[in-house]
Amino acid sequence: MRILIVLIIILIASAMVAFRSRWQKPKQMIASQEMSFYDLSINSIDGEKINFNDFKGKYVLCVNVASKCGYTPQYQDLQKLSEQYKDKLIIVGFPCNQFMGQEPGSPEEIQTFCSKNYGVTFQITEKIDVKGKDQHPVYQWLTMKQINGVSDASISWNFNKILISPEGKWMQHFGSAVKPLSEELTKFME
Repeated sequence: MRILIVLIIILIASAMVAFRSRWQKPKQMIASQEMSFYDLSINSIDGEKINFNDFKGKYVLCVNVASKCGYTPQYQDLQKLSEQYKDKLIIVGFPCNQFMGQEPGSPEEIQTFCSKNYGVTFQITEKIDVKGKDQHPVYQWLTMKQINGVSDASISWNFNKILISPEGKWMQHFGSAVKPLSEELTKFME
């Protein structure tokens, strides 16, 4: 009985350490004070640099995406949204494998999956971490008020969406269940 209690305590302690490390702040913050979205960049899934400065004057919808998620069919509506508002909106998909390993593919596999199954033509980036100690600088900006100057946001699952204004200001966070073509989101482009 005593051994069982000790084992349970060890398991609980191990789980707490693992959980805590998963939700840690990034190892290195991109800035300790407010900065512009347009100062950021990331590599595309092809390895080409994407400068967000090139998106000035348009809304930008940032979405953490995954190929094996219950929300994966949102790729189809994201593509429709991209086409419907092509003069006003840029969509950027950020593949992430942090939520139950639902984006395990290589860059080539992700690209093929998106193109073949959903006809995706909007920007897809390299695979990144959207939270935790290895959080990509773009997601530091998207989720931390001290950097974006507007609001904190918690990325709780795949297909969370964050809308950036044409002036490069953080506007709103939408959870996974908010559909890309919903009025809640599209009202900003109308």
